[in-house]
Amino acid sequence: MSLEILPVTGLPEIDTDSDLAGLIAKAGVRGGGAFEDGDILVVTSKIVSKAEGRVLGATDREAAIDAETVRVVARRGSTRIVENRNGLVMAAAGVDASNTAPGTVLLLPEDPDASARALRARLQQLTGRRLAVVVSDTFGRPWRNGLTDVAIGAAGLRVLEDHRGRTDSHGNELAMTVTATADELAAAADLVKGKTTGTPVAVVRGPATHVTVEDGPGARALVRPAADDMFRLGTSEAVREAVTLRRTVRSFTAEPVDPAAVRRAVAAAVTAPAPHHTTPWRFVLVESAGTRQRLLDAMLDAWRRDLAELDGWDEQKIARRTARGEVLRGAPYLVVPCMVTDGSHAYPDARRAAAEREMFVVAAGAGVQNLLVALAGEGYGSAWVSSTMFCRDVVRQVLGLPEGWDAMGAVAVGRAAEPPVARAPRGVEAYVLER
Repeated sequence: MSLEILPVTGLPEIDTDSDLAGLIAKAGVRGGGAFEDGDILVVTSKIVSKAEGRVLGATDREAAIDAETVRVVARRGSTRIVENRNGLVMAAAGVDASNTAPGTVLLLPEDPDASARALRARLQQLTGRRLAVVVSDTFGRPWRNGLTDVAIGAAGLRVLEDHRGRTDSHGNELAMTVTATADELAAAADLVKGKTTGTPVAVVRGPATHVTVEDGPGARALVRPAADDMFRLGTSEAVREAVTLRRTVRSFTAEPVDPAAVRRAVAAAVTAPAPHHTTPWRFVLVESAGTRQRLLDAMLDAWRRDLAELDGWDEQKIARRTARGEVLRGAPYLVVPCMVTDGSHAYPDARRAAAEREMFVVAAGAGVQNLLVALAGEGYGSAWVSSTMFCRDVVRQVLGLPEGWDAMGAVAVGRAAEPPVARAPRGVEAYVLER
């Protein structure tokens, strides 16, 4: 296959309600040449936006970005990578203050695929040729320096070329390869269009087999679904989302828990702050179903005995109280976080000795919170239940733990059986005292 990239020159300044298709058809290829069947026209989104009246009088570009933003993906200083209304993840929601009059900003087309379809229909009518149209815009890319043009709208084009199931020259079956053809065409055309040449349209001639009779799904098919996006958030945003996702889960599926995921969560847990450069965290991973059963049975017996003998509760009241621990039985995996006070300072008076222990308790709690948040980031639900604190000797005996390990509750881990109930955001003012 040979490939030519030809400029469409001589276009005037595009204004609101300009007949963009008519102007392109009149200009022709490289100074008046005719279009051919199978030509792919790559049109810069800026002139599409201008023709559609997407010019906004705005002295505050940031406010315009806010209005076009659905979700902030990452923020570094004043730079924002966001998802816009069309699902495109890009800098500043595509709001542009270049190539537009002072005091105005240029928004992306409201529906770039619809823009491409309309432009294609009109161009085919005017030229009598079978054409494809790509609306392009400039994107940065993760892991790569520099900008490149990509397709944000398309019509009459196979935007993706799926090679899966085919074989390479050595007979190996391709399992992952799906080529973003529309993006490749957009980037290639920009070598002719450029950023400052005043050539907003180019024709890619040669790959006519990619041109279709139907408009097709458009560039929307290039947007990766959120469920498949492993890099959906920036670092700080991912941490905040994991904190928000962390919920107490009371009901789990039977799906086994990946031990490697739990160990990654423990690795995050042990980065918590601790006093005196100590490491006061230990995490007992109760992976054996038999061990879980023995532990929970022994804990239940200890609870019942204490509630009856020490608190004088009757069987009905004991049953209601101990039923709260059933969440541990319903989980496919348990973690028992423990605190050790090795390296703590000894004080002769009770007040300072109590404060010293409290420092280690706070550090243990910080480690558990890290664990829960990291588990949420791995897609697991959890419930932190305090019951082991009331029968530490029993826990040590069943799990064979050293004397100095104090159980700090138990964490049930697994896939949540039900989606979390929507939780109203909590404002900070009720929890803040300013001085």
